[in-house]
Amino acid sequence: MSGEKFSALVLNADYRPLSYFPLSLWSWQDALKSVFLDRVHIVSEYDRVVHSPSLEMRLPSVISLKRYIKQSKYPAFTRFNLFLRDGFRCQYCGSGDELTFDHVLPRRLGGQTSWGNITTACAPCNMKKGGRLDREANMFPEIRPYIPTPQLLNHQGRAFPPNYLHESWRDYLYWDTELEE
Repeated sequence: MSGEKFSALVLNADYRPLSYFPLSLWSWQDALKSVFLDRVHIVSEYDRVVHSPSLEMRLPSVISLKRYIKQSKYPAFTRFNLFLRDGFRCQYCGSGDELTFDHVLPRRLGGQTSWGNITTACAPCNMKKGGRLDREANMFPEIRPYIPTPQLLNHQGRAFPPNYLHESWRDYLYWDTELEE
């Protein structure tokens, strides 16, 4: 049985996905465990059935948490979240290839690795800028670094739908692309 094909979309108690990118998915095993621990409601099911010696159960395709999980005020600073904030594009030339992150105020001058000082840069632009200030390199990021909200990252994530979306998830996800059947 392919675990990816039978992942469960996880919704918060308000029936909104916990996150869009990465899409909040649990393996079918974790989803079943949460059902038995009475932590989730089953919203929709696959046709696929699993068996134990004493039980037969359809796999959940959409589950909602029984307790609402409040979004954190600030997202974690990670490479992935940084690239998502910046739309997976170099802020100097617009390329989507060989992405790295660049310290706008170089570390050698006391620049910190934080939301307010890091921008997405492709490897060639990062090498070209080196350890210089923007004005010294005559390279200015399209968008100055800032701390994104979790809502902004979820909104940005909608521009990057995953490769596989099950039909039963359609009512809970908001992308402009067609869902796979």
